[in-house]
Amino acid sequence: MGLTYASIARKTLLSSKPYNSPMTFTLYSTSWCGPCKRLKGHLAELGISFTEVDIEQSPEAAALVESLNNGNQMVPTLVFSDGTSLTNPSAMAVKEKLSAL
Repeated sequence: MGLTYASIARKTLLSSKPYNSPMTFTLYSTSWCGPCKRLKGHLAELGISFTEVDIEQSPEAAALVESLNNGNQMVPTLVFSDGTSLTNPSAMAVKEKLSAL
């Protein structure tokens, strides 16, 4: 079975949080990423929870992030329960996206 966006996203979401929540998303990051740390802090201030995956610890996650960003490992990349993604969004953009789900 080949590596696909759907298979990785489904595996990550199902193994990390209940999938029945429409407000589920996964934040792909690295331990040293400044924009990731800033976004995580802002999301915490807003009371928005998420699952985090370090792409340096998961080759599958790194491949997913690359597939979503034209071959680049750009973080933070967020993947939502509806299959859409955002790269380096503001906390308010995340909040708006969640309210639209």
